[in-house]
Amino acid sequence: MSFIGSLLIFLLQVYSFVIILQVLISWLIVFDVINVRNDKAQNLLRLLNRLTDPVYSRLSKFIPPIAGMDLTPMVVLFAIYFLQMLIGRMFIAYGIYGF
Repeated sequence: MSFIGSLLIFLLQVYSFVIILQVLISWLIVFDVINVRNDKAQNLLRLLNRLTDPVYSRLSKFIPPIAGMDLTPMVVLFAIYFLQMLIGRMFIAYGIYGF
């Protein structure tokens, strides 16, 4: 696979890890494991929100919460997985290899 395809797949993988991290931290906040009054915790939350809010805000208009749960992260993770498969197949099918 070419460098561009590998880079795109890597960036999508990193973004999926950011989403999973944000979901885990939100659960830890709900169960009062992480104190949100801590400066370091606030900085981490702000960083994660800056990275994910542009995607979440556009999709949350179309995806209503179900039983009080926001399903937007799950939809974004499915979309990332689909894009990774599409990019991988596209570069393999067209024989685009980088050497």
